[in-house]
Parts: sequence; structure tokens; C-alpha cells
Amino acid sequence: MSIASPSRVDEKLRATAEEALNYSGRKPAASNPVLARLRELGTELWLDTGNLEEAQSLWTTEFSALTTNNTLANQVVQTGILDKVVAEAVNDIRETQPDLTEEQEVMELGFIVNCHIALRLVKAFGAKVSVELHPAVSEDIERSVHYAERYYAVCPENFYIKIPLSPEGYCSVARVRAKNIPVNYTLGFSARQNYLAAVLSNPTFCNVFLGRLNAVVADNRLGDGKLVGEKAEMATQVAIRELRDAGRSRTRLIAASMRDPSQVSALAGTDVYTMPPKVAKAFLESKPDPKSLSSQVGRSFDVALYPGVDPKPVNALWEIDDKVKALTDDLARRGGVNLTGDDIREADEQYGTNLFHRFTTLERSDIQEHGKIPDLDRFRHDHDIALDDLMTQSALQSFAKDQAALDDHLRDLIHTK
Repeated sequence: MSIASPSRVDEKLRATAEEALNYSGRKPAASNPVLARLRELGTELWLDTGNLEEAQSLWTTEFSALTTNNTLANQVVQTGILDKVVAEAVNDIRETQPDLTEEQEVMELGFIVNCHIALRLVKAFGAKVSVELHPAVSEDIERSVHYAERYYAVCPENFYIKIPLSPEGYCSVARVRAKNIPVNYTLGFSARQNYLAAVLSNPTFCNVFLGRLNAVVADNRLGDGKLVGEKAEMATQVAIRELRDAGRSRTRLIAASMRDPSQVSALAGTDVYTMPPKVAKAFLESKPDPKSLSSQVGRSFDVALYPGVDPKPVNALWEIDDKVKALTDDLARRGGVNLTGDDIREADEQYGTNLFHRFTTLERSDIQEHGKIPDLDRFRHDHDIALDDLMTQSALQSFAKDQAALDDHLRDLIHTK
């Protein structure tokens, strides 16, 4: 698919961003001593929502950012509050770029909608906001860089660009970071995925979606699922800090997909939290004593699997073996800005690191059908699919499904014009 050129739509979005940044009617936020203690321990606090009203009910001075994604954007758009924005955008697109296909129009509208959702948050809180690329560009370096540049141009003061993890994603992040655009490299699940990202691409942030790791172990009866995500998160945090201390990366780690308020205390000192409102509310309602909170960086979490379960696939979530380090060093010498996704896949096969399975169309469809927590029994026959890789693909396909619902709504609005 060809790429739509920036148009006056981008100029209007920049004007909206200027209004949001200069908005003088923000209500002053209160401080919370528990959250202030987490900040003292080195943890930056974000809310994981695009819902303005939901965020307002929890916002304190300790929060510095919010993160949105395709699922959250779909929830906002389905309420109809942006229908007028979309209708005006359709007119602008057709007047300035009349030769776009319907699919290109939908991509443009998705970009516009995500910007407006994020700018509502900027206006309300003056905060940084992560905006996510369309899942359709996850394996397209050119389009990923194109949309990352456009998002950043709309609001360079407050936008982080979320790029999903994939072989092409590593290359896209390297190219975007070379332009000094801040990147939140999302959909990571293991220390080794993020070790490679930090050295090769140097994203501003990388992630461990820890709640989903607990769920996949429990749902597939590998163990009770307790502390799996926490262990992967902490192993990644230690590795990322070591890379920073050695001057090999400036990447910071996000603890994402929090599901339980106990994780807030258990991972204190982690670089960044993205807390869903439900988790943030439950944590605050538990009224922990600020003095009880201490840095947990370096903490060892014991994970129990059921008898007979092969621990190797799960252990790969927090282990960075010599093969992964050799692969990382090799690719880093070649330079992320010079690589393609296939270069990374071929190197993965050469080093036997098993990071990037070549998913077939049928496998992707099967994964999408099952949702964000995969049924591992359906993939036990293929030992080439690593757990972290499968979890990333499941997350991407889940977002793609939600994006499809959003795209359908936008398509309906186009047809009413």
C-alpha cells in the first residue's frame, strides 16, 4: 500500500496541539504521599488509559504521562464523541488528497483520531502521551517511520511514539531514534527481547507486559502463574540498568499490563509504571504506608511450575543467554538503521536464538481468534515458536482485531459522506 502524503490535516492537528499545550484552564492536581514515595524510589508513573474522565478521577501531581493503544482508542471512538472530528477530517482529506483509496483514507482517519484522543489528554493534564501506530504497519519499515515522524511533528513537546515489537520494528525504531524522536517500543515480554532492543535500537522506553505472562502460565496450567511476569520484569530491569551503566543504551523499562495492585509495591524502583486505572485505584484504596515501600530492584522472584512442566520455555522469559548476546553484538555492529526485518530473521536463524518465528497467515489467524492469551496446546507441535515471541504475536493480533473494529466504524462514517 502506498503512503498518503501529509496534508493540511497535519497543520490542523498541530494547531490543535498548540491549543492543548497552551490551555490555561487546567485544574491544579493534588499530591499523594504514597505515589510521591514511589517517585522518590525512581519510578515514573503513567496511567494506562485514553479515557479522559477515568484519568481525571485518579490524576495527581505524581503522574507524568498516559498511554493509549488501539484497544483504548476503539473504546473512545465507539462512544461517538469524535464523529464530528472524523466528518471534518474526511472533507479535508478528500479536498487535498482526492486520489486516496478507501483503505488509505481509513489509515489517515485512524492517525487523526489517535492524535485527537491524545491531545485531549495533553490539554487536560499537560502530560506526555504515548500514541500507537496502526498494527498494519508493524512489518513495514517505511510506513512505520512515516507515521512516527508525522505523529511527532503534531506534538513534539508531548508525544511518545509507540512502535510494536517485530523484526521490522527493531529497524524502524533505530531509524526513528536516529532522528531523535522518542519511542515507546511496545509489546515486549522478555528480558532477551528488550536486551536486543536496547542495544540495537535504543528506544526511549521498552516494555514487559507482565500481567499477561502470569495469565498465560495460569491459563495453560503450567503453574499457578504467580510472579512469572514480576520475575521477567525484574530480570529485564537489571539487564537494562547494566546496559545503561555501561553506556551501551539509554533505554528505560516500563512495567506494563499490571493486573494486581500488589505488583505496584513488588516492583517499586522499576523505571516506569503504566498503571491501568483499576490497578491504580485498588492500590490507593489499600492505603499502604509510604514508609513500607522500598526499592525492589534486583529482587529474586521464585516461580513454581507444576510437576512435569518443561521449565525451559518459561525460563527464556528472564534469561539472556550467550547466543542472544552474540546475536545482539553482531546486529549492533551492522547497525539497526542499515538492517531489514529479514536481516534480523536470518541472523536469528543463524545464531539459533529462536526469537522470531516466521508466522504463517493461518497461524496468525488462529492466534487472533484465540485472543491475547494464547492456547499453548495449539502450538506445542512447533518447538520453533518461543513463548515470548508467541506472546508478542498474540498481543499484536489482539490489537489488530480491535483496530479492525475501529477501522470498520471509521469506514461507516466515510460511507455516510
